[in-house]
Amino acid sequence: MAFSAMNRQSKYMEKWCYEFGLILKSIESVWQQTEEDIYFRYIKDNMDRFIDAGGSISGYDASELNLDHINPGKTLLFLYRFTGDERYMKAASVLRNQIYLQPRNLQRGFWHKKIYPHQMWLDGIYMCSPFYAQYASMMNTLKDFDDIALQVILINEQTRDPKTGLLYHAWDESKGMKWSDDITGCSPHFWGRAMGWYSMALVDILDFFPENHKKRSTIIAILCDLAEAIVSVQDSSLGVWYQVLDKADEAGNYPESSASCMFTYALAKGIRMGYLDDKYIPHIRKAFDGILEHFIDFTTDGFVDLKNVCSVAGLGGNPYRDGSFSYYISEPVVTNDYKGYGPLILAVAEIIRLGDKIPYEGDKI
Repeated sequence: MAFSAMNRQSKYMEKWCYEFGLILKSIESVWQQTEEDIYFRYIKDNMDRFIDAGGSISGYDASELNLDHINPGKTLLFLYRFTGDERYMKAASVLRNQIYLQPRNLQRGFWHKKIYPHQMWLDGIYMCSPFYAQYASMMNTLKDFDDIALQVILINEQTRDPKTGLLYHAWDESKGMKWSDDITGCSPHFWGRAMGWYSMALVDILDFFPENHKKRSTIIAILCDLAEAIVSVQDSSLGVWYQVLDKADEAGNYPESSASCMFTYALAKGIRMGYLDDKYIPHIRKAFDGILEHFIDFTTDGFVDLKNVCSVAGLGGNPYRDGSFSYYISEPVVTNDYKGYGPLILAVAEIIRLGDKIPYEGDKI
C-alpha cells in the first residue's frame, strides 16, 4: 500500500494542504515500523519541496487562518526530531504562530477557518490539535495542554447527540448559518469522515498529553464513549461504515471507505495504547475484513486501489452546502483519494502493531 501511494502522482503533493500532511503521516507510520530509508527519504524529499533555507513554507497563506493548513506541521516536527535541521522547527513555529492568532468563539473554541466565523468542525480537531500537542510536548509548553483539552472537550459537549452518542459534523455558536439548528447550533447529520477525523485526533493527541494532566482522563473517557457509538453503527453484514452513519437503509447512502479506515485506526490504536477494552477486537477484525472485501482492488501493475472515498464534504461556502442527507450523498465518490488512502495505511500499520491480538495476513495487502 505504501508503495502504491508513493508511486502515484497526486495533485495533493503539489500544494500545502491537509491531505499532503495526512499521507506523509501514514508513510511515517510505515517507517516507524520498518526503519527503511526509502520511506524516510520519501517524507523528507516531499517536505523539502515546500521549506526553504529560512524555514518559510511555500504555498502557505497565514492570513487565511485555516486550521486545515496546520496538519502537515506534524511532519515538520518529525523531521526536526530525526534530522536536527532548524528549518523544520522554524517552519513549525510559523504554524504554531497561526494558533496564537486563530479566531475563537465566545467559549474559546477555534473557528474552523476565518471564512467560517463562530464555527467549530470535528475535522478541525484533527487538523490542529495533534500538531499543537506534539509542539507543546517538544517545547515543554505544558500550559498549552489546557487549551488543547478545551478544544477537544468543547466540541464533544456541543456536537454529541445524547441518544446515540454520535457527533454532528459541526457547531455554529452563533446559530446564524442556515445549516445550524436553532436550538443547538449543530449541523443536521452525522457524517462518517467527520467523526473519523475526531476519533483519530483523540488517539493521536494522547501520544503527547502529560500523564498527570487533569483532563487526560476526560479525553480518554470521551474516546471510550465515542468507541461505543462508532461500533453501534458499524454495518453488521459488511463490517464497515456508511457515509451518513445512522442512515444505512436510506436510498442513496453508501459504504464509505475513508471513515471506515479512520475508525479502524482509532479503535486499533486505542486498544494498543490501553485506552480501550479488548472487547472491540472483533469489531476491528470485522472492519478490516470488510475493507479488504468491499473497498480494495489490485491493479494489473500490482498497485492497491482504495474505492468508495467521498471526495469532499463541508458546510456553507459557495456553492452553498446545506448539510442535508441529500447533500452528503451527492458529493463525488472517487478512488485513491489520500483522505482515504492515508487512513488505510495508518489502520493496517496499527493492526500489525497489535500483533497476536489480531493475526495479520501480510499477503492480503
